[in-house]
Amino acid sequence: MNPNVFLIRHATPDWTRSDLVYHLPPGPPLTEQGRQEAQALGAFLLSQGVRQLRSSPLERCLTTAEIAAQICGIAWQVDDSLIEMQPGETTESVVPRLWPIFEQAWRESHQHGPIALVTHGGPVNALLQKLGLDAETMAQHKAQFDHANPLPPAGAWLVERGNEKDSWQLRLAFKPESLSVSA
Repeated sequence: MNPNVFLIRHATPDWTRSDLVYHLPPGPPLTEQGRQEAQALGAFLLSQGVRQLRSSPLERCLTTAEIAAQICGIAWQVDDSLIEMQPGETTESVVPRLWPIFEQAWRESHQHGPIALVTHGGPVNALLQKLGLDAETMAQHKAQFDHANPLPPAGAWLVERGNEKDSWQLRLAFKPESLSVSA
């Protein structure tokens, strides 16, 4: 089994839902486009042999994980540490809550195969920085995607490495194709 972890941003939420707090449960739900993105993500994760999914407790992540897990035919679980960045948190201050779940997923991927963590752009950004993604590459990705995120909705970064002494290998492994949704 190839040990690796996918860092995934939730699919497109309903940005018009100003009645819901964005960073607290439940948060906004997915749009129809978001549901289609989650299906495409699920097909990608199935092709990569993902055996476990963990999700932030916010609805946009829960629905993304549920749809993807159904397609993969696997169970998924909620991990509160994957929640969106909270007011007052910085990229540096969020790492202590994210790093233990990443390390656990990395260890478990050695035994069970690829694992996917469904979270938010801010937490993915923080983990990529901790894993050593250089500032220039990060800036190039942030310039491409909405809200200065390092990946699109339902996008996935692949994290791998040969052995403990090697540096982390990071690459944007999945971007859903442009999906047009009729109203």
